[in-house]
Amino acid sequence: MALIVQKYGGTSVGDVDRITNVARRVTEARAAGHDVVVVVSAMAGETDRLISLAHKISEQPDERELDVILATGEQVSIGLLSMAIQALGFRARSFTGSQVRIQTDDAHTKARILSIDAERVRQALTDGEVAIVAGFQGVSAEEEITTLGRGGSDLTAVAMAAAVAADVCEIYTDVNGVYTTDPNIVPEARKLDRISYDEMLEMASLGAKVLQTRSVEYAKNYGVPVHVRSSFNYNPGTMVVKEDAAMEKVVVSGIAYNKQEAKITVTRVADRPGIAAALFGRVAEANIVVDMIVQNISQDGFTDISFTVPRADYAKTMEIVKAVAKEMGADKVIGDDKTAKVSIVGVGMRTHSGVAARMFEALGKEKINIMMISTSEIKVSCVIEAKYAELAVRVLHEAFGLGGQPVTEEAK
Repeated sequence: MALIVQKYGGTSVGDVDRITNVARRVTEARAAGHDVVVVVSAMAGETDRLISLAHKISEQPDERELDVILATGEQVSIGLLSMAIQALGFRARSFTGSQVRIQTDDAHTKARILSIDAERVRQALTDGEVAIVAGFQGVSAEEEITTLGRGGSDLTAVAMAAAVAADVCEIYTDVNGVYTTDPNIVPEARKLDRISYDEMLEMASLGAKVLQTRSVEYAKNYGVPVHVRSSFNYNPGTMVVKEDAAMEKVVVSGIAYNKQEAKITVTRVADRPGIAAALFGRVAEANIVVDMIVQNISQDGFTDISFTVPRADYAKTMEIVKAVAKEMGADKVIGDDKTAKVSIVGVGMRTHSGVAARMFEALGKEKINIMMISTSEIKVSCVIEAKYAELAVRVLHEAFGLGGQPVTEEAK
């Protein structure tokens, strides 16, 4: 008998028939003798509907009140799923984020989990019940409802798995697992049987939508095995686990992309200590995540600083940066909200040379201009014009032979 945490996304609970299907899958695990904790998202499209309602009232909704509204989506799902499981003859109990005390900080709409008091969940399991927990939400120390940002139900599931010491965290979604790239762009994309935490973290942070970035980070930190699989079939998915020797032989495991990027450049900034801290400190205060940063070589005591942010934060960031630039006497602020980031990822890149050169050559042959470059031990990312994103993905997927057998050291 195992303790399993299962998470079902919005598509998996998109209507009553799909909720009933989820209930059957949950009860099958329970009937097999396993203890089951279920984390669910809002029904497909519900979060967007609630956001739309808020924006009809206000162009910039108060974030506290927005969280109050958004948290209702998951509460509907947990109640319906609990009823569906009970209708199949099994015991179930639903819990909101505050009822199981998913303690977060007070950053509304993008809160971070600080701790979980899983006692009520454990008691439900002891009582022979399936515990159903609302994903995406928590509660601050001031008893304020908070939400965890897009994909936050993944984080809830992994954090809950860590809190109850689950044997595995199963993330059910509308795809069969983690692929070498988006199959909608490259039909030849191959499903990966296993991927390391580090690779998945890079893929998620670079735009792959299978798992939320912070959920992978949490899984790595607490050693939670994550199984990404489809809720519409019983096929094995992709295991996200600790890196092993076999993974290191593969040069590039996948191609990630994100078309929701924006680039901002501040020109002729005084090249002196504290300037970057002043600029990015103000951006951080607004809870805006900065991704790539490039600073040019100083000329005549001045430099240019370019960086990227999520497109959704573009307008807010531009407003902040223009104010800071004026204070520090910079020349001007240039923005471009039609950029994309395409990346190659693989733990094997640590020990193989020429990988970046092959990437640049492939993009160059298609006359795709590279605006910015960022690297780490296991990834190379390029910012390009958004209109070339899908072409770049297809070109790189072919260049690294990801449609067939993975490129290994022996195949070089």
